[in-house]
Amino acid sequence: MSTQTLQARGLRFAVHRWGDGAPALVLLHGWGDSGASFAPLAERRAAQAPVAAPDMRGFGGSEHLASGDYYFSDYIPDLDALLTQLSPQAPVALVGHSMGAQIASLYAGIRPDRVAQLVILDGLHLPDSDPADAPKRYRRWLAQLDAPPEARVYDSFAALAERVRHQHPALDEAAALRIAHAWGRTEGEGVVLRMDPRHRIRGPLLYRAAESKALWREISAPTLFVDGARSPFPEAVDAEERAARRACFARHETVTIADAGHMLHFDAPQATAETVESWLHAQGWPAPETAAAIG
Repeated sequence: MSTQTLQARGLRFAVHRWGDGAPALVLLHGWGDSGASFAPLAERRAAQAPVAAPDMRGFGGSEHLASGDYYFSDYIPDLDALLTQLSPQAPVALVGHSMGAQIASLYAGIRPDRVAQLVILDGLHLPDSDPADAPKRYRRWLAQLDAPPEARVYDSFAALAERVRHQHPALDEAAALRIAHAWGRTEGEGVVLRMDPRHRIRGPLLYRAAESKALWREISAPTLFVDGARSPFPEAVDAEERAARRACFARHETVTIADAGHMLHFDAPQATAETVESWLHAQGWPAPETAAAIG
C-alpha cells in the first residue's frame, strides 16, 4: 500500500493506493474509519486491477476543516473531484461501507455514467427523520458548537489497539494494531485519533429518506448489498422500509455474511473480499480495457 495526497476543493486528501494507474475499484470508508482499513480487501483486488481508498474530509490522513461544520452533502462533490483525478476517463466499481455506502449510492444516482458497479457494505440503514425533531436538533447543535468535543488521547498505539480490539474482538492483535495506526497519530507523548473531533458534533439537518430514494432510482449500475448477519444497524428501519429502499435499485442482489457484524471488513475480511470479488467478476470486472492495460 502507498498513500498519495490529492488536492480537491481546497483540501488535502490522503488516498491509499494498491497497484499503479487509474483505479478500477474505489473503496469508501465509514464514519470514524480510514481507507487504509480496507487493506485486506484491497490487496486481493489489486491483483486484477488498481484500487484506491480515499480518506474523506476530516478523517484519517485527510485535512481537517480550518473552520465551519462538516455537512454530509460535501462528501458528494469531494468524491466527484477525487474521481476526476483518479479515473478521469473510465467509470469505476464503487464499494462503500456504512457512511461510505450512503455517499457511494447517492453519487451513483447523481453521476450514473461514472459508476460501473456498486457494492453496499452494511449500509443505507439511516432512519427517516421526524420534522418535529428539528427544534431539539438545532438546540443541541448550538450547544455543541459552544462546547466542541476534544480529541481523544491514548497513551500509545498499543493502548489504542486495545480499545479497537475491545470494540471489534474478531481482530487479532496485529490487525488491531494496524487499525490503530490507520486511526491514530502521535501527538506529544500520546496518540490522538486522526479524525477531527468536530465530526462528533451532530448537525442540525434532518435525514429525508425520500430524497435518497429519488437518487437511488437514477442508478444504472448493478448493485450488491452485503449484510452482516450480526449487525444491529438494520434494526434502525423495519423490514418493509428496507425492502422499499432496495427496490429503488433497478438491478440488485443481496448476500449476508454469517459471522460478521457491521464492520464486515474487520469481522470477516476473507469472506467479505471473496463475496465482493466473485460478484464483481460476474459483472465483468475489471473491464477488458483495464485488464489489458495491467496485463
